[in-house]
Amino acid sequence: MPHKILWELQPDAPRLNAGFAGCREAVAANNPDFFHDIIECLIAAMEAKDPYTSGHSSRVADMSLGLAQALEIKRADLENVHIAAHLHDVGKIGVSENILTKQDKLSEHEWTQIQLHPVTGYNILCKSNLLDKIAKIVLHHHERWDGKGYPHGLQGNHIPLGSRIIAVADAIDAMTTDRPYNKLLSWEDCYHELQINKEKQFDPLVVDAAAQLWKKWADNRQDKQPVDKGQRLFIAPILAGERLKHTEEDR
Repeated sequence: MPHKILWELQPDAPRLNAGFAGCREAVAANNPDFFHDIIECLIAAMEAKDPYTSGHSSRVADMSLGLAQALEIKRADLENVHIAAHLHDVGKIGVSENILTKQDKLSEHEWTQIQLHPVTGYNILCKSNLLDKIAKIVLHHHERWDGKGYPHGLQGNHIPLGSRIIAVADAIDAMTTDRPYNKLLSWEDCYHELQINKEKQFDPLVVDAAAQLWKKWADNRQDKQPVDKGQRLFIAPILAGERLKHTEEDR
């Protein structure tokens, strides 16, 4: 009997699917917390998989929002950058915990697994039509201005602007946060690294925007209390410069 009912509904499947899609769009339009709830669920899943990511996504999202505003990105595009920054590491759900929390040097195979996380993140997010633009920003957040990034080796303005913004914010947070396999840099040294890699790894316009916000960011971070030993630290992916190349700091 259930098979008969399913068979009878099949001719109307396109109409029903369209109706469900319309309902989803209506929910999103009429409920301002809709995206927020999705984001919170995805971030919770990500942090449950990798205990070192706690706080990283929020810091990257805050810096990305500031950069996007400095670059005069408006309305929906601004929101997309902010959401994508929160979710940029969601693909790490598909990476082994042993790799994510490893304190020693990664093997070539392990490094390859780490490089898959932007694609995995894209595949997760693009399941929703409402998150399609956000998914594309997440996909390319490890591309480099000089075309030496991953996963597609895009170069310059071929990289989505949101991805270029997150790349800078992600690198700043990684360099200025203490990690088990790499000690933090001072804000002064971090700024120097950004300048060295301007027009190499990073979009020069985004680096210039970061320079405008640098004192505010540094002052805010220095005002924060140190993380207690009982709290979770994070390991962030980073391509912090030519001197680091593809090493442990690229996780």
